[in-house]
Amino acid sequence: MDIQRINPTQRWSDATVYQGLVHFVEVPADLHADMRGQVKQVLAQAEKTLELAGSDKSRLLMTTIYVTNLANVPALNAIWDEWLAPGYAPVRACLKVELVNPDMLVEMAFVAAPK
Repeated sequence: MDIQRINPTQRWSDATVYQGLVHFVEVPADLHADMRGQVKQVLAQAEKTLELAGSDKSRLLMTTIYVTNLANVPALNAIWDEWLAPGYAPVRACLKVELVNPDMLVEMAFVAAPK
């Protein structure tokens, strides 16, 4: 089975699709935003990537969330809860990490099923 790579570059692809699963990572574009702003950016970008891959947020299977400060998790959860319709939450892991760019407060890795 072939691997579909969406918008590949030398270092990464916006998403990969293999055996019926969509895999992708999103990071905030505007690193001057606070946690709420960065999470909103990441989730908006995720919706666009899901659309490119023939999916949507109701088809999410797994999300791994990387945060640099556990004090920001309540803000993350507030935006997350607004973003997802009740009953459509994927499996989720949230980890405290040190990200490559110190201005980046959040990074998310997603796995979804296509429509």
